[in-house]
Amino acid sequence: MGGGGRVTGRATGQDAALVLEDGRVFRGSAYGAVGETLGEAVFCTAMTGYQETLTDPSYHRQIVVAAAPQIGNTGWNDEDDESGKIWVAGYVVRDPARRASNWRATTTLPEAMQRQDIVGIAGIDTRALVRHLRTRGSMKAGIFSGAALADTDELLGRVTGQPSMLGADLAEEVSTDSVYTIEPTGEPRFTVVAVDLGIKTNTPRMFAERGMRVHVVPSNASIEQILDLKPNGVFLSNGPGDPATQDGAVALTRGVLERGVPLFGICFGNQILGRALGRDTYKMKFGHRGVNIPVIEHGTGRIAITAQNHGFALEGEQGEQFDTPFGRAEVSHVCANDGTVEGVRLIDGRAFSVQYHPEAAAGPHDAAYLFDRFAGLMEGA
Repeated sequence: MGGGGRVTGRATGQDAALVLEDGRVFRGSAYGAVGETLGEAVFCTAMTGYQETLTDPSYHRQIVVAAAPQIGNTGWNDEDDESGKIWVAGYVVRDPARRASNWRATTTLPEAMQRQDIVGIAGIDTRALVRHLRTRGSMKAGIFSGAALADTDELLGRVTGQPSMLGADLAEEVSTDSVYTIEPTGEPRFTVVAVDLGIKTNTPRMFAERGMRVHVVPSNASIEQILDLKPNGVFLSNGPGDPATQDGAVALTRGVLERGVPLFGICFGNQILGRALGRDTYKMKFGHRGVNIPVIEHGTGRIAITAQNHGFALEGEQGEQFDTPFGRAEVSHVCANDGTVEGVRLIDGRAFSVQYHPEAAAGPHDAAYLFDRFAGLMEGA
């Protein structure tokens, strides 16, 4: 921790309201920008990593509720962003830190939110809110402050009138517009094409540390564009929205599988690979969002504590095997808490994916070995 810090982290004192689509209202103080924002209310159980959370493209169009009571104590720095901007629709905290105190901090969390026009609310009972969302499920919501405040019926009408996350096609909204390349650390070993469905900054970095040159391509890239880059492997990234809308990405994945190119997917990429293998997806009641979620690998019995951020999942059960046009496949991982599918793979080994985040930004490093597993797969191809 640094010295005195900057005493600019408290809420503004202006009234604010969080309105849920079922009519429940939480009142507090404006935090970050003042105004109006709409999105799906979800909660994150992580006690650290709020900067990585807010800049994760997978949170696009979601109002994130921090389950940890105090947020903002380490400020905001120039190193931990997982993309070029804050993607959350809004942020809900209980006790904003009185000061930011960390040697890397360049500004405070509310200042970063104000600069990027991210509307938040502070000073509400987030424990009650999280319990409500666990019971009722994630739902449409809005944060209103300043001139955006109105009577409850009017605010509720704005909330319920917004589009649902079910059926939301969002990957193209967060994807890169053009191809860019991350060069490997040290001697190049492999070339990986990463399909950007909402990729986090740390993922290409993890590849680069293992000698992989990464070409990041837009979500709508064609199989021909990918093959022109002569990849040793293809990666499907995390991303926002409903995987049932991603017919283009599913067709692309099937094209990769037909050609026998090694493939690895994370989070949204797990759902896309699962769909390419013939599995269905569904919207979870409240999803998994945090950095402390246990996952069991069926083949080894290994348990990893993982970082996760998803509100959709694949149908299936632990160890289930099924036929696909590309060979026999299996459900390789499940969540120890609720049995949710956390990974699928082709039994011949040339394609696998996990629902969690082995790049650990933020989170534990238990699953970092999966990047080495992908390297071994390309080495043996």
